[in-house]
Amino acid sequence: MLLTFLGTSSGTPTRSRNVTSIALQLPQRSSLWLFDCGEGTQHQVLRTPLRLSQLEKVFFTHLHGDHLFGLVGLLASRALGSAGTTPVKLYGPPGLQEYVRATLRYSDTHINYPIHFQTVEPGLVLSEEGFTVLANALKHRISAFGYSVIEHDQPGRFDAERAAQLGIPFGPLYGQLKAGRTVALPDGRTVDGRTLVGPERKGRKLTYCSDTIYTPSAIELALGADVLIHEATYCEADLNLAERGLHSTAAMAARVAREAKVRQLILTHFSPRYEAGLAALRTEAEAIFPNVRMAEDFWRYEIKAVEAQLPKALVEQ
Repeated sequence: MLLTFLGTSSGTPTRSRNVTSIALQLPQRSSLWLFDCGEGTQHQVLRTPLRLSQLEKVFFTHLHGDHLFGLVGLLASRALGSAGTTPVKLYGPPGLQEYVRATLRYSDTHINYPIHFQTVEPGLVLSEEGFTVLANALKHRISAFGYSVIEHDQPGRFDAERAAQLGIPFGPLYGQLKAGRTVALPDGRTVDGRTLVGPERKGRKLTYCSDTIYTPSAIELALGADVLIHEATYCEADLNLAERGLHSTAAMAARVAREAKVRQLILTHFSPRYEAGLAALRTEAEAIFPNVRMAEDFWRYEIKAVEAQLPKALVEQ
């Protein structure tokens, strides 16, 4: 699971940060998912290895412009040339479909591929092809949702190198060993396949929460996540602004990470007022939850699976 941060500013772009969008590339297939699509997102994509022809889904946390205004232009550009003809599905709060249809109609924009819509509610959003997506309501000025992308658990890895070292001939026996069966070798030995197959690999979990002030529903959604991406619009000195706009401070985001017991916290959605530097936000977050990264535009982050060790192979003479 590979993340590319396409925009990390809140409200308006700055010289170094565009407004919000995050790309997720999935390991099992050549597909691209976007989370939010602020103005200029398609320009950001052009400066990365990402390909709009692979765009499959776009998830919207809410319908404020800094998370939405880049969508229709991106869809229209995708319709030109060979950028893509496969369907795109859009997920978001009520009103998303009406906004997109009206914008396409009044701008006389024609899309040459199907666009599907799904109105998001708390709970299951989708489950398909190795992944489940869940949503939970956040606390913002308008209807807003956080998302968790959960990879389905994977079978344990078969250690073909160790099997070869044991003199097991390549062929049908490998399939039986991969299934965890005990097999008899031509020389009379038996091998327990369970000792050549690692434990079931727990699927990775990514949670994205923006825009929101501190809320228990974000903790519930992020529980046990490998990575939590959380908005951190303000520092504690501007707490009054956070409370007025129902945004989070870096410390609030860190509290969510700590209480949800996540592995890694990535902060994003920074107010342009901190364009000169984010040291204060990072310091405040790390005082509560030490494993903090600060997102930057075009930064790529891989969510790596945690590999378990194989037991010693059991071979009986």
